[in-house]
Amino acid sequence: MHTNAPEPRSKKKQKKNKKHSNVRWIVTIFFVAVLISSAISFLSSSVMEDAGIVEAFVVLLIIVLIGILFDIVGVAVMSAGEKPFHSMAAKKVPGAAEALMLLRNAEKVSSFCNDVVGDICGVVSGSASAVIAVKALTNLGSDAVGQLIMSAVVAGITIAGKALGKNIAMSKPTQIVHLVAKPIYYIKSLFRCKKTRKRK
Repeated sequence: MHTNAPEPRSKKKQKKNKKHSNVRWIVTIFFVAVLISSAISFLSSSVMEDAGIVEAFVVLLIIVLIGILFDIVGVAVMSAGEKPFHSMAAKKVPGAAEALMLLRNAEKVSSFCNDVVGDICGVVSGSASAVIAVKALTNLGSDAVGQLIMSAVVAGITIAGKALGKNIAMSKPTQIVHLVAKPIYYIKSLFRCKKTRKRK
C-alpha cells in the first residue's frame, strides 16, 4: 500500500504565507475601496450641488472617463508580457523595473483597476446621472424623460468607451503598461532625491 508522504514544511509555510497575504489584500482593498468611493462621492456631490446641468454633465463624463481609463490599465496589465521589459530594464530604461513590478502583481493591479475603481466609478456615475435628472426636472419639468435620457447616454458612453478601451489595451498592452509605469518611476525618483538630500 502507498501512503501519502507528509507535506514538506517549506510548502506548508508558503501556503500559509500566501493565505495570510490574500487575507491582507482583501482587507486592504476593502478599506481602499471605501476611502476612494467616499472621496469620489463627496467631491462629485459637492461640485454638482451648485453646478448647472452642463457643468454637472462634464463632471459625470470625467467620472465615466476615469472608469474607462482604469479599465484599460487593468486589461493591459493582464495582457502584457514581461519579456520586452526585461530588455528595457537591462538598458536602464525609465519605468521598465516599475512595469515588471506591475506585471508580477498583475492580478492585484487588475483587481484594483477594474473591480475597485471601475465599479466605484460605475456606482458614482449612476448617482450623478440621477442628480442631473433632478436638475433637468427643475429646469424642464420632466423627471422621467430626463432620467431616461441621462441613463441611456451614460450607459452608452460607458459601454462603448470600455469596449474601445479593451481593444486598445489588447492591441498595445506593452506601451500602456510602460506609460503607467513611468509616473511611478518619476515619483520614486523624487522620493530618492529627497532622502539623499536629508542624509547630506
